[in-house]
Amino acid sequence: MSLELDIQNPEDYTSIPAEADLMRWAQAAWHENADAGVVVRIVNAAESQELNRAYRDKDYPTNVLSFPYDAPPIPLEEDETEYLGDLVICLPVVEREAAEQGKTVTQHWAHLLIHGLLHLQGYDHITDAEAEEMEGLETAMLAKLGFPDPYQSP
Repeated sequence: MSLELDIQNPEDYTSIPAEADLMRWAQAAWHENADAGVVVRIVNAAESQELNRAYRDKDYPTNVLSFPYDAPPIPLEEDETEYLGDLVICLPVVEREAAEQGKTVTQHWAHLLIHGLLHLQGYDHITDAEAEEMEGLETAMLAKLGFPDPYQSP
């Protein structure tokens, strides 16, 4: 089934990946048997920090935040698309982390988009078992896209 992305770039960043790449990476992470929509908002460090503080009680900008949408139990109309939620990706943090980790920015973008989409589909990494499952999925999805294991040092 298909996944629709609504890309929001309020800062008009020019160094974000092409929409076609974002779609390809998102489709790799989408394994539900339904059509769905996700908002991907690309933000600066100040907005990321504000959201991270408000929703996670962590006072620093972070790479990706996932906000699942908890839909009311109302059946969708035949032509409606299920809304999964929002991903908020902080471009300055993504670029900084990629440099620190010796990865390309493209590799890191693909990883974080897949990571965030897995969160929206109910995956988490709170326990060791959950982390192992989620990291395994991320690694396999990225490998199918031609990217190296994000958890291995370059």
